[in-house]
Amino acid sequence: MEKRIYKDTQNARLDQYLAKELDLSRSKIQSLIKDGHILLNNTKVKSGALLSMNDEIFIDIPKSRPLAIKAENIPLNIVYEDDDLIIVNKPKGMVTHPALGNYEGTLVNALLYHFENLSSLNGELRPGIVHRLDKDTSGLLVVAKNDETHIALSKQLEDKTCFRRYIALVYGEISVNEGIIEAPIGRDEKNRQIMAVSDKNSKYALTHFKVLKRYHGLTLVDVELKTGRTHQIRAHFKYIKHPIFNDNKYTKRKMLDDSGQFLHAYYLSFIHPKTGQRVHFKAEIPPYMSNYLKTLDPEYDYEHLVMKGLDDEREL
Repeated sequence: MEKRIYKDTQNARLDQYLAKELDLSRSKIQSLIKDGHILLNNTKVKSGALLSMNDEIFIDIPKSRPLAIKAENIPLNIVYEDDDLIIVNKPKGMVTHPALGNYEGTLVNALLYHFENLSSLNGELRPGIVHRLDKDTSGLLVVAKNDETHIALSKQLEDKTCFRRYIALVYGEISVNEGIIEAPIGRDEKNRQIMAVSDKNSKYALTHFKVLKRYHGLTLVDVELKTGRTHQIRAHFKYIKHPIFNDNKYTKRKMLDDSGQFLHAYYLSFIHPKTGQRVHFKAEIPPYMSNYLKTLDPEYDYEHLVMKGLDDEREL
């Protein structure tokens, strides 16, 4: 795997830059650099080496030792599978991968039970995980079975050639029919558990949206991510004063219950690393959303909204 340094990342430390780019811990990156698995301009360097314009980083991550995370027989909704990747429709309430204090019941625990081979690029806690969904966001995720596929898919995410679209119910009636939210996102200075639009320690973020239906005090939107920041959709819609419905972390408005935000990743499209062909996947609106939407408008065909009403594979 090779990365070239451009203007906005020069002068950064090698280990800090790669920890963000590869979604690995800084200690893991430092260990790889020390062992010669990461080279800067074909030369072994120290972790604190500073990057310069047009530097080239060469990365060769060895196979990890056997995974220590417990495999659990948790049912999964597999949308597609082949020798290189898996498309999973993750249910609301499931954490994507183990983390401190939460090592069981995650998507990774289930993947380890159902699949023999998963990529090792993201280490023992996140085998196969190319991108994530929040615990209470349902929908499509791509999982890599080998490192080559993982690297290729990660590059598509970086190059913005992997398209991800969501259905969201938000508070308030959005006045425009479609729009763009372009605002940097970083950790909220007052609450480190959430993200916020900020010009401090933030990253560029871009979200497109299209209004599907307006209700009294609510709006149903189709959202496309142009970047993939943590909690991007939730933070961006809070920023435009239309936070995601039932999201108790990003709004103090009246909640329906404590089950979390009404946000579903219904569409995923990328170029298959093996075939070179663009593939498209969709997942219907789950019952937790459609049942509530029916109370707002019983006549609307919510069950087929994704498959029929949004049967459009162009970008927003």
